[in-house]
Amino acid sequence: MMNIFSQLPAKLDNEEFTDLLKTDSVRIERIVSQGHITPVDEWYDQSENEWVIVLEGRAEVSFTNGEIKRLEKGDHLYIPAHQKHRVSWTEPNILTIWLAVFFN
Repeated sequence: MMNIFSQLPAKLDNEEFTDLLKTDSVRIERIVSQGHITPVDEWYDQSENEWVIVLEGRAEVSFTNGEIKRLEKGDHLYIPAHQKHRVSWTEPNILTIWLAVFFN
């Protein structure tokens, strides 16, 4: 058993990705960010659907059509497979803790 808020890094040089559950049909991941973004010219183009919720902190997710979704604590977002997106901002002064569910 693991508490989603346990074992958080004291210092976060790089974004942290931790698989919490992985099966043939679903993957659940904890992501911890602090001022981290996807490089400006890079886009995620995932073969899986993604549902993500911000448990702590704040972030922005940008899409190739120019849409930007601002996520606060408790906000969640569904991103269909192959919808290109990037993390364009995360709170620099506190940890942003995400829970991401990837599925087919």
